[in-house]
Amino acid sequence: MQNSGSQTPRVRHRKRSSEGFQEASKANGSHLLVHDQNKYRSMLIRTYSTVWMIGGFALVIYLGHLYIAAMIVVIQIFMAKELFNLLRRSHEDRQLPGFRMLNWHFFFTAMLFVYGRILSQQLVNTVTTDMVLYKLVSKLVKYHMIACYALYIAGFVWFIVTLKKKMYKYQFSQYAWTHMILIVVFTQSAFTVANIFEGIFWFLLPATLIVINDIAAYIFGFFFGRTPLIKLSPKKTWEGFIGASFTTMISAFLLASIMGRFKWLTCPRKDLSTGWLQCDPDPFFRPEYYTLPRWFSQLFPWKEVAIMPVQWHALCLGLFASIIAPFGGFFASGFKRAFKIKVCNLEQS
Repeated sequence: MQNSGSQTPRVRHRKRSSEGFQEASKANGSHLLVHDQNKYRSMLIRTYSTVWMIGGFALVIYLGHLYIAAMIVVIQIFMAKELFNLLRRSHEDRQLPGFRMLNWHFFFTAMLFVYGRILSQQLVNTVTTDMVLYKLVSKLVKYHMIACYALYIAGFVWFIVTLKKKMYKYQFSQYAWTHMILIVVFTQSAFTVANIFEGIFWFLLPATLIVINDIAAYIFGFFFGRTPLIKLSPKKTWEGFIGASFTTMISAFLLASIMGRFKWLTCPRKDLSTGWLQCDPDPFFRPEYYTLPRWFSQLFPWKEVAIMPVQWHALCLGLFASIIAPFGGFFASGFKRAFKIKVCNLEQS
C-alpha cells in the first residue's frame, strides 16, 4: 500500500510531463507543413483551385475596368453578408421582423455614396452624346450628396422606430456592428476602385504581388519551413516569410516592366465604356536608360539598361506586399478564431 501510494504522484508527474512535452512539441512546429503527412494532397488541391481562380481573375482583367469594379462590388456584398451574420442571433431576430433589412439599407446607402463620389464624372462622360440622359445624370450627380444623406437619415429614423423593449442592447450592438462593417468594407474598396479607373496597372500589380507573396510563402514553407512565425497561423514559418519577401521584390521589379508596356493596363478610363484604350504613355511608364559600369560591359554584351521609373515605385509596393500584407492574413486568422469560424480545422491556416 505504501509503495502504491508513493508511486501514484510519480505516475501523475510523468503523465503531466508527457503532456507538457507534447504541448511543447506542438508549439515548436509539429503542425508545420514539412511535418504534414498529407501535404502533397493538400498542395494538389490548392494548385487546382489556384489555377481556376487565376484564370477567372485574368478573364475579368481582360474584360476591363467596369467588370473589375463589378467584381469588387460582388465581393463586397458577400463580405458584408458574412460579417452581418457573425453576431446575428436567430432568437432575437424572430422578435424583430424586418430589422435585418436595416443592415442592407445602410450598406447600399454607403455603396451609393462611395461609388457615386468616385464614378460620377465617368458616368457623365458616358452619356454626353444623349442630351436627355446627360441632363438626368447631371441632376443626379448634383443632388447626390443630399440624396445619400436623406437615405441615411431615413435608416436612422427606421432604427429608432423599431426599438423594442428588452431588445435595446442587441439592437444598438447591431447598429454599431453595421457601421463598423461599412468602414472596414468601403474604406479600402473606395481606394481600389479609384485606382482601377486611373489605370488597371495600379490594381493589377498590387493584387498580383499579394498572390505571388502568398504562393511563395506556401512553397518555401512547404519545402524549407522549420521555424514557426506566429501563433495565430501555426503553419506560417520564417523561412516562408523571408523566401516570399525576396520573391515578391524581384517579381515586382520585373512585372512592372512587363505590365507597363500595355496601354490597356496603363491608360486611365474616363468613362464607363468597355472599348479599347489609346493614350500617350505617362512619363512614369517611359523607359530611362542607364549606362552600365565598364567592368560589367566587358563581361557581358550590354552597355546600358532601360528601366521604367514605375519599376522603382514597384519595389515599394513589393516591400509593402512582403512585410505588411501578410499581417492581413494574420488578422483574418485571429478574427476567425475570435468568432470560432474555424472549429474543426483551426490548424489549417
